[in-house]
Amino acid sequence: MSRYSKSLLFSALLALSSLVSGLGTSCSAPLGGGTAAPSDPYWLETIKHQGTSAFNSDPSSYQVFRNVKNFGAKGDGVTDDTAAIKHVIVLVPECKLTDFLARRCHLVDVAEVDLVIPPRQCRASRVSVNTSTNRTRSVTPAIVYFPAGTYVVSSAINTYYYTQMIGDAKNPPTLLASSSFNGFAVIDADPYIPNGWGAQWFTNQNNFYRSVRNLIIDLRQMPASTSAIGLHWQVAQATSLINIVVEMSTASNNKHQGIFMENGSGGFMGDIVFNGGMYGIQVGNQQFTVRNLTVNNAATAVSGIWNWGFTFQGVTINNCQVGFDLTTGGTTTSNQTVGSEAIIDAVVTNTPIFVRSSVASKGQLAGSLVLNNIQLNNVPTAVGVVGGTTVLAGGTKTIASWGQGNVYSGTSGSKTFTQGNIVSANKPSSLLNSAGRIFGKTHPQYANYAVSQFISVKSQGAKGDGHTDDTAAIQNVLNEYTGCKIIFFDAGTYYVTNTIQIPAGTQIVGEAWSVIMAGGSAFSDQNNPRAVIQAGAANSQGVLEISDMLFTTAGPAPGAIMIEWNVHDPSGQQGAAGMWDSHIRLGGAAGTNMQSSQCPTGSISASCQAAFLGIHLTSGSSAYLEGTWVWTADHDLDSSGSTQISIFTGRGILSESHGPVWLIGTSEHAALYQYSLVNAQNHYIGFAQTETPYYQPSPAAPAPFSTVSSYNDPTFSSSIDMAWGIYIQSSSNIIIFGAGLYSFFNNYSQDCLSTNTCQAQIFNVDSASSVTAYSVSTIGTTYQLSVSQNGVIHSSDNADGFQETFTAWST
Repeated sequence: MSRYSKSLLFSALLALSSLVSGLGTSCSAPLGGGTAAPSDPYWLETIKHQGTSAFNSDPSSYQVFRNVKNFGAKGDGVTDDTAAIKHVIVLVPECKLTDFLARRCHLVDVAEVDLVIPPRQCRASRVSVNTSTNRTRSVTPAIVYFPAGTYVVSSAINTYYYTQMIGDAKNPPTLLASSSFNGFAVIDADPYIPNGWGAQWFTNQNNFYRSVRNLIIDLRQMPASTSAIGLHWQVAQATSLINIVVEMSTASNNKHQGIFMENGSGGFMGDIVFNGGMYGIQVGNQQFTVRNLTVNNAATAVSGIWNWGFTFQGVTINNCQVGFDLTTGGTTTSNQTVGSEAIIDAVVTNTPIFVRSSVASKGQLAGSLVLNNIQLNNVPTAVGVVGGTTVLAGGTKTIASWGQGNVYSGTSGSKTFTQGNIVSANKPSSLLNSAGRIFGKTHPQYANYAVSQFISVKSQGAKGDGHTDDTAAIQNVLNEYTGCKIIFFDAGTYYVTNTIQIPAGTQIVGEAWSVIMAGGSAFSDQNNPRAVIQAGAANSQGVLEISDMLFTTAGPAPGAIMIEWNVHDPSGQQGAAGMWDSHIRLGGAAGTNMQSSQCPTGSISASCQAAFLGIHLTSGSSAYLEGTWVWTADHDLDSSGSTQISIFTGRGILSESHGPVWLIGTSEHAALYQYSLVNAQNHYIGFAQTETPYYQPSPAAPAPFSTVSSYNDPTFSSSIDMAWGIYIQSSSNIIIFGAGLYSFFNNYSQDCLSTNTCQAQIFNVDSASSVTAYSVSTIGTTYQLSVSQNGVIHSSDNADGFQETFTAWST
């Protein structure tokens, strides 16, 4: 197979026809497979682009979609395209203070030189001072599009906030670093400011809304002895890398690496391939989920610098010296190392060592490790320590379920330090693919579909200007074209005042996170909540795909259920009903009426109630949600200094689904809970990252909302008065493979962090549920896990750096 086999396989999968359950009134036949000719460009290149940024100060002239070839890039493999690409990203010839607010401009021009990496920063708090002159902006979305070709670059391509860099999905283009390349990385998501003593363009924990897709990055013209990085990917939530290949030197002792990530609060990446290099990826981040990672012929496939928790789902390692090389042993805040590494469904071949720790555990927690369904082929050491000590012998075999760390079960709070076999979760067949691995489905990109197979909502009368009521226009498009056209939401903000009913059979794709914003009297009553988006009628079956969309409210909207998910995938069509790289953002952005001036911290204003519930998976549904972030804003994206605010949402994600459900995303800052599973079955949860609202317990949960028995809300008391991270009732076959449940504040004070008293309990399972949880980290909470609201696992037993980690727990 060629080195691009993964990318080609990805494109082939996208060409498969889709099953639909119904047709719109204008349809005479189902959509079927893609009809684009092999020589046709990717549809995104040629579709009419009429996207706008509704709340930009100059929306009529602001350009969302930018084809690099329209701005002078040649892509001929010879011409230096660096200047043209940078111009496309900025589209401002000269930086001025007034430009920054309306456009995409930086007041500091980062020199294209190799910079010394400062020590890792800001691990100890979710909030940090933004030392750069940049601000995050929701009003400057952009797609930087690369047609097929080879683009020579000689210095770093510095990316901006709210940007998608997308290559032709049919024929992924190449960014070729020239032999004289001078810069930190080919693509740099958070550049360092020269002479800035470690200051960067963006606050790493707030570096949201980034995506890079369908690109090959080639470092091989650079000398093997030169430090070369494909992507500097220091990012936070609502970010993704998809269908990326990085080509590096295979010379002995080369200094190339595919990804370098030293900080942040992520995040998701998937369907990525690294060939050669000193490191495939070298990563340090609070938390991340990585799915479908392949590394070939690297010295080290994955170098783990530090984290609170990483989940790797679906890993292929071939002909490397070390699979995972982990810095371990730091169990205090001042000496943070890899806190938790969870690896599921890996195939490792011809690699001497699969996992290597920097220090031995010596019989106690020194970094948690979970291995689940690991197939080794000629791998002499499965788990070892630097210096040669073998912890787990390898060979050619399968590791069913093995862990290193503190293991618990039931209601016993007694830990058992384990370096051996641990509980193996029951995996329902509905969650698995034909190879017995946890199922995964790549972000739909419709690579082989022709432009004629899409219909634009703006071309059908929707305005997307943030003010016009687009409810009827959107509903008409869905009613007419579901099942025979892919619905394209041109970039914009579509204001709706009633429920949008999306029939089973619908495929929706946005442009730079097209926004559906709900407002008006229909969503004003928390005693009579109403869905903004109804994904399928009750008990419906069929394809329902949503990608690159964002859902929000123009507050107040205390009765808004952002997404009611009813659709179930048809038999034999796993993952046919799903959502990719689509997010819920409540408050904290232009147009929401809930920014720093309206919702300052300490204010408990009814006008700052953003929603009743984020996502509701109903009992008859199935769902594949990948890279979905449900966020109630804790700061204002569009204010100077990202000012903290007090926004109120009732609930995060409620699942009553009987499955199958795959949740790979996060939920933060809702008043009652971030995840609630009630009567749910057959769920796989990748890395679940939650944060308790910063204002709690003032007001105490559930205020300013009330508990509602029909939604099976948890109860609260004087001792349990803050939002649950995860709350599980009467549910079965629930697998949690990595979680970070954080409580950073108590009424905006962080004095409680050092004593883990910000919150008493954060993760609850009732006695009627069957749950297996691996690699769970908590911050600021006294009990890490409770059974029927009685604390079981005490955080003081599991110090693992800034966070506390238990390796496994089962009912």
